[in-house]
Amino acid sequence: MSVHSGKAAGYFEAGFNCAQSVFLAFTDLAGMETKAAARLAAPFGGGIGRLREVCGALTGVFMVTGMLYGYDDPAAAEEKTALYADVQRMARQFAAENGSIICRELLGEEAGGPGPVSDARTPAFHHNRQCAAYVENAAVMLDRYIEAKHAGDAHG
Repeated sequence: MSVHSGKAAGYFEAGFNCAQSVFLAFTDLAGMETKAAARLAAPFGGGIGRLREVCGALTGVFMVTGMLYGYDDPAAAEEKTALYADVQRMARQFAAENGSIICRELLGEEAGGPGPVSDARTPAFHHNRQCAAYVENAAVMLDRYIEAKHAGDAHG
């Protein structure tokens, strides 16, 4: 458990998608109003619109990372390289800890996505999926990354 993982899990249990859950948990640091953050992250659940591509929890991590450490100057080559290196490092870490960064692989589903209609959040949904654990893991990973950044070592 970390500073934000409990918040992320709570958002997921309340019905927010995986990307929203992680992003919303960090609005205190990202300086974004909750409603705007929820709307911004909304399309990224289910591996981007239930396409089952990149895990939404990890996408939420990257959205927070961009809010905190992103660049806004298109000529900022060093900042861009450093950000992308951190994103790639976090993606490898998430894959090492969870088995993949791809939603369908994490859920054991076929390519193509199950369609746009979300599954009901029933006890069976939570029992059959590890999404809540991925959300918590992503938030813990991001808290550690932020702590390392503040300590001057983003590789921590």
